Amino acid sequence: MRQHSRSRVVIPPLSLLAGIAFCAAAVFAWTQEKPANPSTEANAAIQADAKQTYESVCAACHGLDARGGERGPDIASRPEVARKTDAELAQILANGKPAGGMPSFSSFGVARISAMVAYLRTLQGRGKVIALPGDPERGRALFFGKAKCSECHSLAGQGGFFAPDLAGYSGSLDVNELRTKILDPDRGLDPRRGLVHVVLSDGAELTGAARNEDNFSIQLQTADGTFHLLSKSDVRAQTYVGASGMPRDYGSTLTAAELNDVISFLLRSVSEHTQQRSPRPIGEDDN
Repeated sequence: MRQHSRSRVVIPPLSLLAGIAFCAAAVFAWTQEKPANPSTEANAAIQADAKQTYESVCAACHGLDARGGERGPDIASRPEVARKTDAELAQILANGKPAGGMPSFSSFGVARISAMVAYLRTLQGRGKVIALPGDPERGRALFFGKAKCSECHSLAGQGGFFAPDLAGYSGSLDVNELRTKILDPDRGLDPRRGLVHVVLSDGAELTGAARNEDNFSIQLQTADGTFHLLSKSDVRAQTYVGASGMPRDYGSTLTAAELNDVISFLLRSVSEHTQQRSPRPIGEDDN
């Protein structure tokens, strides 16, 4: 005869069951009570602390509006600063720039440094809701067409390379400031950052943007995109023109409505580009 085996059911002691139930209840209660995100009050406190820290520590050099002071550069509207990622700005705060006289703020810790970067973004104009004065789609057609902006400027990688990429630059300006930059491009311009005119020993003349310069040579980029590496021994005269390469006739070549369309395209494009950039962890190596 075949014998049928019977499985044994082991019932754990009541004390063990009670202990398991207690632990499960405790874990459930902890997960329910733990807030998923900081409270609104906590966020407000963090933002207020970042603002106070900037005003008491950073403003002495960079100015209350971050547009520069006697001892520190403009970190609000300079394109090379505005284009940096949050991680890159956080690294600068953490490491400092000893050669430039900027100390390290690593003692602030990661959370506080992140809050400082977020506050700087507000000074750069990020996060502001701006009413567009025109039609961005018509502005796009003008930027790459009639206005010829793209012959010199690029926007998020599209366009020319003689003038700066506008993705970071225009994002730090409001509508009126951007309009002034277009209509009066030389206002407040440092001549050393404008065009340079050189006369060579053979009588040839070149005008362009100085990309690199030292005691022995100067590299000029002309409006057609060509780079010219010139030896100082071959340069008979070198003059800072005191002007940018921007046209000065947009007030007559574009109507007021067309100018508003171009401004709207720039502001919308910068906003979209900023939102699409994927953030990187603070401290991530760029190499």
